[in-house]
This record gives sequence, structure tokens and C-alpha cells, in this order.
Amino acid sequence: MNMKRLFRDQQGSTLILFALAFIGMMAMAGLVLDGGMLYVEKAALQKTADAAVLSGAQELTDSQDEVQQVVNHILAAHGKSNTLVDLNVVMNDKVSVSLKETVPLSFFSIFGQDTGTVTAQSTAEIGPMGRATGAAPLGIDASVDLVYNKEYQLKVDQTLEDTGNFGVLALGGEGASNYYDNLRNGYDGELKVGDIVQTETGNISGKTRQAVQELIEACPYPDGDYDHRDCPRVILIPVYEPYNDTQNQIKEVKITGFAYFYISEPVDSQDKTVQGIFIKRTGKGYVNSEALNRGAYAIRLTE
Repeated sequence: MNMKRLFRDQQGSTLILFALAFIGMMAMAGLVLDGGMLYVEKAALQKTADAAVLSGAQELTDSQDEVQQVVNHILAAHGKSNTLVDLNVVMNDKVSVSLKETVPLSFFSIFGQDTGTVTAQSTAEIGPMGRATGAAPLGIDASVDLVYNKEYQLKVDQTLEDTGNFGVLALGGEGASNYYDNLRNGYDGELKVGDIVQTETGNISGKTRQAVQELIEACPYPDGDYDHRDCPRVILIPVYEPYNDTQNQIKEVKITGFAYFYISEPVDSQDKTVQGIFIKRTGKGYVNSEALNRGAYAIRLTE
């Protein structure tokens, strides 16, 4: 009698343990199923947040309305327009977004938990560009106090003189042909703050006129419209300080930063200058807090 009772008690305990184990296994399966879904959705939401601020930061030198429009466009393109909780814009500095999305659950819905929530935050800031590719072989002395949207003339008739503010740089080698390629297409090598660069000594006036004319013709927008990023009339140029002076000429310069220059008109056959204006703009490159700020900015994620 006692043995039968003990056997029945053991059977009951086994059933209880089995039931508890089964519930635990189901809970684990639910965590894997719905937890995995929440993880994937959060990763997608974070990717959208990063894309929104990186794109919006490109307009931080333009207007707050432009920043907001770009952020909203990116969210819409990712199908996340309804996820925006907060958008904070500090012009010439940073843009931040907070996103939240409700995700339908599969397993836990049988227990009354139909949805879960995922969130994402991201911030992108702009800072002085300190490393970049695609620079033009024209330079501006760091001592020049730039006034944006004011007409300047970049001299291209000779190598840098110790009394001059502008000049021609030999990027990746000397020679008129190399200079033309760099002016027309941008130097394909990387330049960074602290680099020592030689100046160009050859006669490049003709190549300058040719390259400038081609850059102007390749821009489909009216004169003075420099907001479009596909207009090649906007060129990136190094900012420098004299490094090696010989017989009243600067043979080498040291890069201290970068600037954006919009070419305003063709080079006249009797002229030896490139005319245009310096503008504030973000572009492809890397931020360096030690770079001289002359209106060329790079973007980086900070959160």
C-alpha cells in the first residue's frame, strides 16, 4: 500500500516537473522568436536613425528647414516616418533624432502581450575637415581672414611668393598635365593636416583656363547657384602655411585645413587668376579638431 502511494506521488511529481520544464522551454522559445524579431527591428531602426542624421548633417551650414526636410525624407524612404519622437537641430553643429517603433509579437501574443517597443537615438555633428581626397591643386594661405561669399582671385601665374596669399600646389607630382587632371577631377590621393606639399613651378595658365571652362560647362545650374552637390564648380582646396622659403619663393607648404571655393566665371585669356567665392559646406572627409576652420566641414556620428 505504501509502495503504491509512493509510486503515485512520484508520478505526480514527474508530471509537475515535466509541466514546469515544458513551460520553461516554451518561454525560451518565445524569447528566441520574439526577442530575435525585436533585435532585428531595433537594428533596422538604428540604421535608419544613423542615415537620417548623417544626411541631415549635410545641410547644417544651410538652413534648419533643409535639415528637417532631409531627415523626414530619409525616414520616409525607410518606411519609418511615424517613428520620429524628437528631432533636435543646432545649426553649424549637430542634428539628433529619437525614434520609437511598435513591433507586433508572435509568441507572447497568446499570453496577451501583442506588441513590443524598440527605440533608437543618433547624433551627427560637423567639424573642421582635416583629412580628405579630391582636393584641387590651388591653395590659400592660412593668414587670409576669409569672408564668405566675397569675391576672391586665386593667382595661378607662378609659384607661391612670400608676399602672396594664393598659389598653385603640386599634388602627386609636378607638370601641367598632372595639374590639369587634379584641377579638373580632384586629386585622387589623400591629404591631411600636417602634410608637407610642394608648389608647382611650371607654366599652367593654359591648363587652368581649360579645366575651369570644363568645370563650368559641366555644372547644369545657373551662375551663382552653388547649393547643388553635383556641381563641379565647387572645389575643395587646401589651406596652408609657408614651410620652405627659398629666394623669395615658397617651395613647400604645410596643410592646416581645407576650404570650399565656388568658381564664379571663366578665366580670361589675358588673366592669370581663378575668380570665385569661398562658401561653407560639408563634404566627404574626416573631422580633425586641430584643423583650421575655413568653412569646409566633415561629418561624424557621435551617438
